[in-house]
Amino acid sequence: MQVKQAANVLELLEFFARRQKPATLAELSDELGWPRSSTFNLIGTLADKGYLYEPRARGGYYPSPRWLAMAQAVASAEPLPEAVLQLVAEVARETGETTAIGAPSGTHAVFIYVIESEAPIRYFAQEGHRLPIQASSTGRAILAQYSVAERDALYRKITFERYAPTTPSNIDAVEAELRRSSVRGYHFSDGDYSRDLVGIACPLPLPERRLSIVVAGPQFRCLPRAEEIAATLRAAIERFRGEINPAPSGGA
Repeated sequence: MQVKQAANVLELLEFFARRQKPATLAELSDELGWPRSSTFNLIGTLADKGYLYEPRARGGYYPSPRWLAMAQAVASAEPLPEAVLQLVAEVARETGETTAIGAPSGTHAVFIYVIESEAPIRYFAQEGHRLPIQASSTGRAILAQYSVAERDALYRKITFERYAPTTPSNIDAVEAELRRSSVRGYHFSDGDYSRDLVGIACPLPLPERRLSIVVAGPQFRCLPRAEEIAATLRAAIERFRGEINPAPSGGA
């Protein structure tokens, strides 16, 4: 269940991210389909708190730098290690495909770091993009790190929607796919959530955090290369594992 006021704040930010210029109260009300009174109250509250300002007199409102300052403060408390950023860059370079780090967000996986492919036809993704945790290779690589009891509790909150013919549509189907992935050595999606898109993912061995790393791209390019991409991903993860858990040096 969504909290309307919270959803409206997020919708407002997404609106400004698309628009990239100030908007008046009337424009906000019309564009977002909100009642004038509700728009006035929300904008007034955010302006009073310093999150919106008027760049020019009567020129409309725009998000203030306070959003960025708050986001940077939050991110700095739990940053991704430099080794993870290097891992993503290395895999993206070697595969030529969009590579991302996924993290759990309730019944979804959310991208917290992305390097997009430079190919003209590619998987367009950005930080904050959400995927159903059960219907994506990114999410299933996270689910695999949960205990059976934890997965059972999460399954009770999931609406098992069929996004495509290959989407696991119930608990048994998800569990069966997790078992296949364990034998295969990587998690795989062939249009399970996004049609015409292949995803190849693995758990990221970072202590005390449940993350996954995924390589994703168009079917015509990635499906024939799935095993090659998976091998590249696994080899990079093994190198990463050695960096974060170096072998002890010999002693006398």
